[in-house]
Amino acid sequence: MSAVAQIDLLDLRHYSGRQLRALLEEEARQWKALLEWDYNTSVELLLQYLDARILPGYVALDNGNVSGYTFSVYEGDKAVVGDAFAQPTESESAQQIEQRLLTHLIEMLQNSPQSQRIESQLLLHPAGSLSAPFLAAGFRIYPRLFLHCDLDHNPALPEIPPGPALPEPLVLRPWVNAHFQPAGELIHRTYRGHLDSSINDQYRSLHGSLRFLHNIVRFPGCGAFDTDSSWVIADPASGVLEGMVLCSRVCDHVAHITQLCVAPQLRGRGYGRMLIQQAAAGLRKRGFEAITLTVTEENTHAVRLYQDLGFRQHHRFDAMVWDKRDSR
Repeated sequence: MSAVAQIDLLDLRHYSGRQLRALLEEEARQWKALLEWDYNTSVELLLQYLDARILPGYVALDNGNVSGYTFSVYEGDKAVVGDAFAQPTESESAQQIEQRLLTHLIEMLQNSPQSQRIESQLLLHPAGSLSAPFLAAGFRIYPRLFLHCDLDHNPALPEIPPGPALPEPLVLRPWVNAHFQPAGELIHRTYRGHLDSSINDQYRSLHGSLRFLHNIVRFPGCGAFDTDSSWVIADPASGVLEGMVLCSRVCDHVAHITQLCVAPQLRGRGYGRMLIQQAAAGLRKRGFEAITLTVTEENTHAVRLYQDLGFRQHHRFDAMVWDKRDSR
C-alpha cells in the first residue's frame, strides 16, 4: 500500500501570482455563487501583491500543485488575516487544509514582535468552520451575519421614499468628495464604545476611522464605491455630518451597504431607516435587484431594523480578534 501524499506548507512569498491564479479564480467563482459578489477586481489586486512578494503567508502544495493559501497584512502593530482558501485533495478536505494554513499563519503572527493585535473576518467561510485554530490560539469569536434584501415588491423600501423629517438645520444630501473628512469624524463618534470597535480597532481613533473610510471609498476590496447611492445627513453651515449611508457595487445587479451610521444624539428617530430607503430607491431606479450588508449578530437593534426593511439572513460568518495586551 502506498503512503498517503502529505500536503506541504511553504512561504507564500516564494510564489508568484501566475502560480496562484487558477486557485484565486476558483475562489472568485465561489464568492459569486455564495454572495453574489464579483471578486475578480480583488483577485487582480492580490495577484499584483503576490508578484511583489510582500504578503506574509503560506501556500499548501499537493504533489507540487498549489491547493491552498493564506495571507496577512500589517497595519502598524496590528496584523489582519486577509484570507484562507483551499481546494480538496485526495488526502485532505479543503477545510482541513485551510485550518492547517491558518494554524501556521497565526503561530507566525503571534510570535512576531510587531504583532500586538490580530484581526480577521473570513467572509466566505460559514461560522464555526475555521474557528478551531483561532480558538486554540486564544482569539475571541464574534459571529456576524450577511444579509440580503430583494428590491422588487418590497413595501418597506418604497420607490418614492418618504421625505426626511430632519431637525433644522440638518439636510439630506448626496455624497461628494468633500464629505470625506467629516465622514471619518462621524464614524469615530458613532462607534466610540460600540461593540464593533472591539472587532475593528480602526473605529477607536480618528486616524483609524479615516483609514477605514479610505478602504471603502478609494479601494476596490469592498466593491466599487457608488456615489449615486450614498447619502449624508449634514449641517450645511458647519459641514458636520450627523448620519450617512455608503454603498458599493459588488456585481452588475447587487449593491452592498458598506457603512450606515447615525450620530448618537440622533438615534432612535428613524434616520437609519430613512437613509437606507433613500439609497434603495435610487438603486432600484438604476436597475439594481438587491442590496446586501453585514452586521454583528450581537447588535440586535441593528439586526431588527434590517429585518423590518426586508433583509434576510443569507450567510453567517465569524470575526476573530486576538489582542496581546489582553493576555498579559
